[in-house]
Amino acid sequence: MPEGHTLHRLARLHQRRFGGAPVAVSSPQGRFADAAVVDGRVLRRTSVWGKHLFHHYDGGPIVHVHLGLYGAFTEWPREGTVLPEPVGQVRMRIVGADYGTDLRGPTVCEVIDEGQVSGVLAKLGPDPLRNDADPSWAWNRITKSRRPIGALLMDQTVVAGVGNVYRNELLSRHHIDPFRPGRDVGQSEFDAAWSDLVALMKVGLRRGNIVVVRPEHDQGPPSYRAGRPRTYVYRRAGEACRVCGDTIRTTVLEGRNVFWCPTCQK
Repeated sequence: MPEGHTLHRLARLHQRRFGGAPVAVSSPQGRFADAAVVDGRVLRRTSVWGKHLFHHYDGGPIVHVHLGLYGAFTEWPREGTVLPEPVGQVRMRIVGADYGTDLRGPTVCEVIDEGQVSGVLAKLGPDPLRNDADPSWAWNRITKSRRPIGALLMDQTVVAGVGNVYRNELLSRHHIDPFRPGRDVGQSEFDAAWSDLVALMKVGLRRGNIVVVRPEHDQGPPSYRAGRPRTYVYRRAGEACRVCGDTIRTTVLEGRNVFWCPTCQK
């Protein structure tokens, strides 16, 4: 599932490609029946909260997209008047003057209004990439909970936009056991982790990759996947910790794989 920085990058890209002009919106798949509501309207702006992307159109309608596990946008340059045939199950196609983009496989693709946007946002915790993020909201939820901090960080009602990579890597960087109850996390630990999370996600937003390993540890075994930066623990089960040499462990925590170093994260 894409993490929050990916949605913010998409919002910026869509604003550059399509913002301020009328766009053609269709649903080649036929499952986005409300495409006609925004077809031909001016895309005024884009916004993001956590993993929720919003396209705000002239006159009030808003397209709400949540990519879920499998959703993705594919961009293509527009050349002439003949548009490429949709490939696969394209839920929504947006065509501007110079570019088009196809959306496949989202969990949510719908037209809503401002009141419904407020309803979506009311269920979400602070987004570290937003200027209006209030970390005290997340801290208040965490400090009152017996749930493991590793589960709380993935709960979008606590912190919006954090996925499995940032969750595992943040806890590793701050030597916090993912199974420690939220209420046992100290205020200073939380403050340091939040500041680090904001900085890491800003790097992800700027570079398009999740970069979490400090320069002094960025050596040794390669990343879990070609073309990805190294990680400390994510998808490194059975390998040696880059810091202490102990063996990275993994198990399932509330339905998602969690990774940790038993020495660094006691």
